Amino acid sequence: PVTITARDGLALHGYITYPPGSKRRNLPLVLRVHGGPWTRDYWGYNAEAQWLANRGYVCLQVDYRGSWGYGKEFSNAGDRQWGAAMQDDLTDAVRWAIGEGIADQKKIAIMGASYGGYAALMGLATTPDLYACGIDVSGPSNLREWVASQSSRWGLSVSALYRRVGHPETNAELLKARSPLFKA
Repeated sequence: PVTITARDGLALHGYITYPPGSKRRNLPLVLRVHGGPWTRDYWGYNAEAQWLANRGYVCLQVDYRGSWGYGKEFSNAGDRQWGAAMQDDLTDAVRWAIGEGIADQKKIAIMGASYGGYAALMGLATTPDLYACGIDVSGPSNLREWVASQSSRWGLSVSALYRRVGHPETNAELLKARSPLFKA
């Protein structure tokens, strides 16, 4: 387990998995961003982290603001922060790993599914000098269209989706600004 301080002072918790037998210095790093984003990573066995470590990568998992399990204030700190403070948390975590000498700054990847895939796309679009590559598995690239398509699936909870991400009509410009599609 690791604790990383975000640029605004928020404590971010996460997990780092090292390759077996490594010196734990100047390694290629994969930032594995959990989906949701309303979930979290947990201490314990993680097959993807182990698979990456087995192949020589240090795997960093961070519970960025908006993740659940750290209290209401931490969860709510992610409201309407897709592509903003939530992305900054991920950037800060990678910069922490570089600053600690753990990661080779020229060999950083970002990967994830769902929200994690979105974060991978945003990372490549907004901080291209930080990442050598990224892997997106089913991450939305256009937030306005994604939120609009999710509205019927969320049913009575759709107001929570609008509060957490944004409304496709009244927050259209915000959602466009936070969409990797328009930064390509």
